[in-house]
Amino acid sequence: MTSVLDLAPVIPVVVLDDAADAVPLARALVAGGLPAIEVTLRTPAALDAIRAIADGVPDAVVGAGTVLTPTAVNDSVTAGARFLVSPGWTDTLLAAMKASGIPFLPGVSTASEVVALLERGVSEMKFFPAEAAGGTAYLKSLSSPLPQARFCPTGGITAESAASYLTLPNVHCVGGTWMLPADALAAKDWDRVESLAREASTLNLTRRA
Repeated sequence: MTSVLDLAPVIPVVVLDDAADAVPLARALVAGGLPAIEVTLRTPAALDAIRAIADGVPDAVVGAGTVLTPTAVNDSVTAGARFLVSPGWTDTLLAAMKASGIPFLPGVSTASEVVALLERGVSEMKFFPAEAAGGTAYLKSLSSPLPQARFCPTGGITAESAASYLTLPNVHCVGGTWMLPADALAAKDWDRVESLAREASTLNLTRRA
């Protein structure tokens, strides 16, 4: 895998409190056509969940989100993460992500941050928090002066708004949670998760080199 942006139009952003739910959840998402799964490092169960998906769902491409430190980078890779996502970046964190040897999406929310990453040889980024940082209008305004930057917007995106992001020339996928409603997760309703994932996987996205 050279780019996580090209696996599917949507990357589910998963927060798991119980690692036992990781495998059935991942199987539902993959069956629905969403193989790239970002498990956020926001709970004590996150690394165990990544490990369980990596070991038990071979068709999933599991990644670690909310990666904030070099230690988190190392722990995620050891657990089996195949890509890394951070809400922002520093030179120290960026160096660790580069050294990991797997794809990564450092977070940006301003033109200056985008330029700084391009200067460092990074052209694929997470745009976060997408809605709060200006949404589709902001990303559209970046496309002409910074056409080499490719984005995965995440933060506040819904089933209704995702399609408008995916029409932009610099957006190659979006991150979201709408296919993971809290009541479905609480009820372990994996069939519903699969159905919502299948709907999300059909969002139109023209792949660009």
